[in-house]
Amino acid sequence: MTDQFDAPASGGVKITEFEGQLLLLTPTAHEQEIPTAYGPADAVTTTIAVLDGDGAGDEHTDVKVFQKALMGQLRPKIGSGRMVLGRLGRGTAKPGQSAPWLLADPTEQDKQVARDFLARKQNAPF
Repeated sequence: MTDQFDAPASGGVKITEFEGQLLLLTPTAHEQEIPTAYGPADAVTTTIAVLDGDGAGDEHTDVKVFQKALMGQLRPKIGSGRMVLGRLGRGTAKPGQSAPWLLADPTEQDKQVARDFLARKQNAPF
């Protein structure tokens, strides 16, 4: 029998670790004024399921997304019961700024990968 318990997590993951990968995100909260090393910042808290590449099949809960463009893509889905599917990448930088992190629209093939993941998850024994 597989044990269903994990030890407490340390540190957690950053969404930017998944550049180029297909992600299924479930945004759960918009938090404001979170203390950071750079001062208070807003973030969207989300669960991330990695659907391809390194760590495919892994899920990460309570991940804080601080990147403004990504927050804009995720925030409208909080409380909607909907998930966000996309491939993480970089947009075009404006003069004097870094290129923003963005989720690219999924292809039909990406959507099928997500459907297959959800079906496996639904049928997984606990």
